[in-house]
Amino acid sequence: MSRDPQTALPGNPEEPSLPGRLPESLRAELIAFRRDLHMHPELGHQEFRTTAAIKARLEKAGLKPRVLETGTGLICDIGTWDGKRPMLALRADIDALPIPDAKAHAPYRSTVPDRAHACGHDVHTTTVLGAGLVLAALHRQGLLPRPVRLLFQPAEEVLPGGATDAIECGALDGVGQIIMVHCDPRVDAGKIGLRAGPVTSACDRLEITLEGAGGHTARPHLTTDMVTAAARVATDVPALLSRRVDTRSGLAVTWGKIASGHACNVIPMTAELCGTVRCLDLAAWHDAPDLIHAAIDEVASMHRAKSEINYVRGVPPVVNDPGVADLLRDAMVARRGPHSVEDTDQSLGGEDFAWYLEHVPGALARLGVRTPGDPVKRDLHRGDFDVDESAIAVGVELFTAAALLDGRRARPGG
Repeated sequence: MSRDPQTALPGNPEEPSLPGRLPESLRAELIAFRRDLHMHPELGHQEFRTTAAIKARLEKAGLKPRVLETGTGLICDIGTWDGKRPMLALRADIDALPIPDAKAHAPYRSTVPDRAHACGHDVHTTTVLGAGLVLAALHRQGLLPRPVRLLFQPAEEVLPGGATDAIECGALDGVGQIIMVHCDPRVDAGKIGLRAGPVTSACDRLEITLEGAGGHTARPHLTTDMVTAAARVATDVPALLSRRVDTRSGLAVTWGKIASGHACNVIPMTAELCGTVRCLDLAAWHDAPDLIHAAIDEVASMHRAKSEINYVRGVPPVVNDPGVADLLRDAMVARRGPHSVEDTDQSLGGEDFAWYLEHVPGALARLGVRTPGDPVKRDLHRGDFDVDESAIAVGVELFTAAALLDGRRARPGG
């Protein structure tokens, strides 16, 4: 799905210090690097090959990456933090998903059974790597206004996300701002989607076990009718929440699994439900566990079932800092003009980038990866997900331009 890599990326004549198009040799190398990652996807906390490949390429460029103490993922500084000019961090997530790759005819399809880069993390990683190579060259020429940290984070797909581990490993030490891109198959390659304020949803995991007296289906009045109890929890809990929480908060409980019983004439003693809790509003997210526990207990008790609830905190919403969002907008306009930036809506997807924003201001931009005019609707977390590879160069130049513009608007941090 790659477009012509010769597509020019014109610079803004008012920003002569910003580099224009990437060298064709680097474009080709980055596409090859992305395809190699795509062929060898690794799950969260297992990204050893991916980490080694990134480390080797950065070292070849004369940089000194440091593997995180968790064993996978790494950080690499370009320039030295002097305690005065806070660093700009470019963050990429490096893990894949536990689903099969359905792109039967792609020469770079996954070689690992039931593993695929179906969320674009291979692209995220490649754009940060490419930006690092460009910025390292600019730093050697004395053209980098402040130091930059490359952050290749493991385990984004594993709740509560590898961001918390990276922070504990010092990933934000000396950092004043942090930015990232996320592939968006709804946006054309060559463009980004951007907004200030909330841009993703909070996402938690909910696991419920219901217990009660089983028995014969001929005498349900003598039992806890477990299948009915599970069905009522599945339908009534979301309905109760819709009347107990401001609907503008976007709190939604959605089930992915319901399991109970083994025979048609036996009322089982247990049932299990698993799902996710998503929320657009940060305050409502903080209140959600208590509200959901109460609603589950209320419905279960009506059907004489006891409930055991495992509520796993995931990630808060990503809330883009307005100033950093403006930085990304200005950087993209400098590279591709005003029509290269479009407004984007807040989504119900979760992203552990939010944990970094609990500490420093930052912003997430949606990187367009759809080939213009492509009639096929693709989505994330599907085995047939793929990208227009011209988006890699766009991401690299967005990061590069942001780093160069950044020196004029840096905030204290770290």
